[in-house]
Amino acid sequence: MKETPEEIAALQELMDASRAGSTSHLREIISGDHLLTAAQVVGALEGMRVLSLATVTARGEPRVSAVDGHFLHGQWTFGTDGRAAKAKHLEARPSVSLAHVDGERLGVFCHGQAIRLSPGDPEWEETIAHWTAHYEEDPTTWGADIRMFRVEPTWMVGYGTVDEPTADEAD
Repeated sequence: MKETPEEIAALQELMDASRAGSTSHLREIISGDHLLTAAQVVGALEGMRVLSLATVTARGEPRVSAVDGHFLHGQWTFGTDGRAAKAKHLEARPSVSLAHVDGERLGVFCHGQAIRLSPGDPEWEETIAHWTAHYEEDPTTWGADIRMFRVEPTWMVGYGTVDEPTADEAD
């Protein structure tokens, strides 16, 4: 876990506001023992998670594709090749929806803005270092135009049956 206590608190605030502003249908499903806290979500999203990423075409048609997602500091990061349709969609229309679902055990749903990262950004070094440690190679070497993104979430909820992280895991 790379999240600070302040980042977990901010994520919890976002998740609480997202659920409170949702439909009664969603609040009925994501409730009781199935309502995850920010700490549970952060603990469950360690490592790489396959995300279903939704972008929008110029004609307003939704498109879903899968990307490797890494949850860092309460936000998703992902990469793609600049030749991919999603890269063109994101350049023109950065609003995204994404989901990570692991059967009935875990579901995390998010809407937000995909921000393209570049070497001058404050998050760049840590993001690339994290990805490089995971894949044992720098992801920016995977092609001539690899693009890295982080999602600034505007809405996020989580459901499932994961355990609370222990005090050692939360540190």
